[in-house]
Amino acid sequence: MLWTASGINGYTIVATDGGIGSVSDFLFDDATWQVRWLVVDTGNWLLGHNVLLPPSALGHPDPEKHEFSVRLSKQQIQDSPGILSDRPVSRQDETSIYGYYGWRPYWGTGFFMGGYGFTGDDWIGLDSPGSVQREREIANSRLNDGDPHLRSVEAVTGYHIHATDGEIGHVEDFLLEDTDWSIHYFVIDTKNWWPGKRVLISPGSAGTIDWPNRLVNLNVDRQKVKDSPDYDAATTVDQAYERRFHEHYRGVRAGGPY
Repeated sequence: MLWTASGINGYTIVATDGGIGSVSDFLFDDATWQVRWLVVDTGNWLLGHNVLLPPSALGHPDPEKHEFSVRLSKQQIQDSPGILSDRPVSRQDETSIYGYYGWRPYWGTGFFMGGYGFTGDDWIGLDSPGSVQREREIANSRLNDGDPHLRSVEAVTGYHIHATDGEIGHVEDFLLEDTDWSIHYFVIDTKNWWPGKRVLISPGSAGTIDWPNRLVNLNVDRQKVKDSPDYDAATTVDQAYERRFHEHYRGVRAGGPY
């Protein structure tokens, strides 16, 4: 199922013995566009101590209660390595968290640590189709790399979008698939060019991403984006919608490595 990142943001994280805080951000891998961590703001409970949890630690989202359950106690989470909000998350930070909980890191197994595969005392990664080889390549290339290439959804929201013939809007939101926690689409607000129109853009349509200048360059022109299927909060992105979407962009060259 697809969820907007903004819709999940603010969901309460509930440990086995009570709430610990709420989702404040998502950290994704800029090579695979898969969410690696949810950032949990613990508020006054652990003042100044944000917590990272991999998606695999969570149960299914409860849209009625606006919460995720997690099979960890508050004490376990309280004693876990924290992160500082004023600096990037390093590979050392990730290693410390995985080591503390005894989980297998995604870069060490070749499998994406996503889905809901908790069994006994072990976390089982659920690999999405075609992802295993890519994960192994990333793991090998980063074996001695201290930069995990994690990007913040909150930070990327607002990036400008440029088509081949000019700017068309900005990133307003993201659509996340909760089975493998991949980013399927950017939600693009084009109100400065086409009032009232929002569209979806696949990360695969991004030719290059200029991270320092907060800019996503597409490999399609403005008319192609304008003629794409409309999207709004009431739109159900089902198989029929995705069929229309992919048919519209058929033949478009996918972007290279991000």
